[in-house]
Amino acid sequence: MTTKNRGGQATWWHMCQKEDDMSSYSEGQSHQLMDALEAKGFTPDHLTKLGQFKDLLLIREVLDGRAEIKPVEYLVDLDADPFVPKGWKVVEHRKGGQFKYDPAKVGLYLSKEQQKGKVIVGNDLRKELKNQSVMNTNLLDFYLKKENQHLIPEEWKGKAIFFWGTIYCGPNGSLCVRYLCWDGGGWDWNYNWLDFEFDGSRPAAVSAS
Repeated sequence: MTTKNRGGQATWWHMCQKEDDMSSYSEGQSHQLMDALEAKGFTPDHLTKLGQFKDLLLIREVLDGRAEIKPVEYLVDLDADPFVPKGWKVVEHRKGGQFKYDPAKVGLYLSKEQQKGKVIVGNDLRKELKNQSVMNTNLLDFYLKKENQHLIPEEWKGKAIFFWGTIYCGPNGSLCVRYLCWDGGGWDWNYNWLDFEFDGSRPAAVSAS
């Protein structure tokens, strides 16, 4: 009986030691990891997603040099016919070929007449943008797909990003251009008539390459 008890105690002690070994990350290691993640812009939401990630073993394979991470490639057909809201028609659609999406290739343009508190009428801005590689609304609608909205730059919130590569005519016969915006609960699109004024919060999406 005594031998059995001693054996049971020994087994219990080894099991506890094993549990301790499984969670034996040092405080220094934890702080180092947290500091590195914070430096790279990881948010608490990212950490939650990381903890819930189903393929953590793949990450370990990367760290051990047995796998690699490749960015997802997105291709946007800027030559395709654009989305046309009911009752509208397309007046101009500047095609841009097969666009391999890269956030560094999309810039924001402001006319000098939109800077320092000034405004410019849309029809005048349209003439100025003839010399700019403006993006059409195929890119706007690419952004609006639920699976792509994480690609929209955070700094675009608070702005109306216009896609001047596609000009529409509304049901009333007036010209308009669509824009991407954050409405407080999500990303959506809206439009402005070209006889309206455009200020510094209404940049044009252009090719930065």
